[in-house]
Amino acid sequence: MTQPVAFSPYDYRVHEDPYPVYARLRDEAPLYRNDELDFWALSRHQDVAAAFRDPSQFSSANGVSLDPAAWGPYAHKTMSFLALDPPRHTRMRALVSKGFTARRVRELEHQIRGLARRHLGPAVARRDFDFVADFAGLLPMDVISEMIGVPEADRDDVRKLADTVVHREDGLFDVPQAGMDAALTLVGYYADLLAQRRSARTRPDDLTSALLQAEIDGDRLTDDEIIGFLFLMVVAGNETTTKLLSNAVYWAWRNPAELAKPMADPGRIGDWVSETLRYDASSQVIARTVAEDFTAHGQTVPAGQRLLLLIGSANRDPAAFPGPDDFDLDRDTSALISFGSGRHYCLGANLARLEAQIALAEFTRLVAAYDIDDGGAQRVHSVNVRGFAALPMRVQVR
Repeated sequence: MTQPVAFSPYDYRVHEDPYPVYARLRDEAPLYRNDELDFWALSRHQDVAAAFRDPSQFSSANGVSLDPAAWGPYAHKTMSFLALDPPRHTRMRALVSKGFTARRVRELEHQIRGLARRHLGPAVARRDFDFVADFAGLLPMDVISEMIGVPEADRDDVRKLADTVVHREDGLFDVPQAGMDAALTLVGYYADLLAQRRSARTRPDDLTSALLQAEIDGDRLTDDEIIGFLFLMVVAGNETTTKLLSNAVYWAWRNPAELAKPMADPGRIGDWVSETLRYDASSQVIARTVAEDFTAHGQTVPAGQRLLLLIGSANRDPAAFPGPDDFDLDRDTSALISFGSGRHYCLGANLARLEAQIALAEFTRLVAAYDIDDGGAQRVHSVNVRGFAALPMRVQVR
């Protein structure tokens, strides 16, 4: 007799391959209840998309992570406006957007390409390298650090702290002590950086300085709000883009006919990025609080309960994407919800896509073919993020 479907975002087996579990959830328990960890979960595309578009019913006020240490009314201190509802969310996002403009992102293109070449050139020259350690794990942090104004000498330490914040230990259903310590260290680092910018007579043209100067009708961001946003940038922005890049090269390698398309035609790299975002999204799970009693699929979720929106499952829903388990660069990906939807649509989506397209363009410019050591690949163990901690490969140079 088949056992009822069981799902936990802490389960290392789920981290290795969540998609068979997601398929069962969509079919057998589209509104799933986990009594042990006290959460509900939606897995179908229609339900997840609708929840994203209804922030009054599905509140972000307690944060977006299931971890008890990251859940509650103070979640915004590290998750910034991700953990706020309107009108506080509206105000905070509007002020932050003053520093995170489309122009500022576009102007980064030359810097991103230069950073990509700086890291990728020496790695490719060695023929054998770890795609994460030598490239994908370096580029997004350097891009964010350039934006924020983090000195180059500090970036390795900041990167290691960010990795420690998202890592989850097997059998522990919360942020490990090492992760809490790393979070406090990061907050302290950004507080010092902000104090330096505030006291400087002349400020560099970076995001930190822009946030200090952001103003709407006399309203400005507080120091705590700026620090929370910088923390969000380094943890969420860095980690998700690193995983997007490694997922892209991994799944293209596993599907040679699809890899051949962008290798032959750089104009297909945007399709490569979009299909990776759908097929194996780096951001898999996001949490909400049910504001009022909510009924779906014959069950009622009481107000105040935790609800997980399973982005990774929604992007593999055959009702939204025919043949969802095929990695297909020719498909229509317009319905993907990897960056959320509605008021909480990811502010950094354009930057993530730009970074990924430049990084993969540089990779295909230098590399004629590559082979991944599947046995040496190691996955990240995280509640929210999916991707690789190590991805050793051997390349043939063009």
